[in-house]
Amino acid sequence: MNGPEILVGFDPGLRLFVPHTRRGGATPVVTDGVSTLGHVVESLGVPLTEVGALVVDGHEVPASHIPAAGETVGVRAVERPQEVPGAPLRFLLDVHLGTLARRLRLLGVDAAYESTDIGDPALATRSAAEKRVLLSRDRGLLRRRELWAGAFVYSTRPADQLRDVLDRFRPELRPWTRCTACNGLLRQATKDEVADRLEHGTHRTYDVFAQCLDCGRAYWKGAHHDQLVAIVERALADYADHG
Repeated sequence: MNGPEILVGFDPGLRLFVPHTRRGGATPVVTDGVSTLGHVVESLGVPLTEVGALVVDGHEVPASHIPAAGETVGVRAVERPQEVPGAPLRFLLDVHLGTLARRLRLLGVDAAYESTDIGDPALATRSAAEKRVLLSRDRGLLRRRELWAGAFVYSTRPADQLRDVLDRFRPELRPWTRCTACNGLLRQATKDEVADRLEHGTHRTYDVFAQCLDCGRAYWKGAHHDQLVAIVERALADYADHG
């Protein structure tokens, strides 16, 4: 770039995305005179999905603003909880977030998930077509223009990822209502209705079942139920009715 010079400073919450040399306050950035402020911010490493507001000389401006020489820009992080207007809150997770998807479904959150790598264009297109918030740790994916909405997942640990998403979006929690395998809704089922899906030991030991309306998978309080209960109880204690 070889044009107007501006000063750009980032909120502390965005420091993960910017070089160490830009973390101490507003630093000079030379622009090309035609690119939007949104493009400039993304070129510095910050996806616009993580930006709550762009403030120029004390006034909020849109991402389409063309910077002028001498302007001071403040890049603010998304406020939490974040509102997503225009559609019911639903998510789409990329191939690397399978455990997070299953935990969101466990809590009754609508979380579509691609178990194979279908490519960034297809993911972004699905986000737009179904009006789903795309969750990813891929910054390049979150910069795609066809994306409807997106959010960077900050941790690599599923427990922290879940807390991050629940804290940011505060979705309605309805535990035990979705299939953790396919995201379909569950219904109560009798033992006879799911008998063909049960091993003999399970058929003999358990009496309370649920079944997915979409894929037909059967659920019961098996060996890992206590671990799932702990996840649900922690989420409800921290985030239920706090939105």
